[in-house]
Amino acid sequence: MNQRNTRTLLPLAALAVAGLSGAASAAAPTDALSRNACSACHGVDAKIVGPAFADVAKKYAGQADARDALKARIKAGGSGAWGPVPMPPQPNLSDADLELIVDWLVGGAKP
Repeated sequence: MNQRNTRTLLPLAALAVAGLSGAASAAAPTDALSRNACSACHGVDAKIVGPAFADVAKKYAGQADARDALKARIKAGGSGAWGPVPMPPQPNLSDADLELIVDWLVGGAKP
């Protein structure tokens, strides 16, 4: 394979892998949720300290701005939307993990 073909095929291969990982995002991103301690406060189907992920998914279902709203809320934290207990900001959450989590929530937060 010549150098020109390599430069063309490598980005295409990366897109194909990204597409496959996107198709798998329907399952709970348990590694990302654990790595970022999300599961310490949120259960998939049950409230712990914060709301259940399933309840968050229901709240944002059908909202045109759901993806952006969830990203902003997760990164900045906040209080009042689910009661008096504030959610701390998550500034160290990687963009990749944020995308995985938000895609899963927008997709209905299925276990």
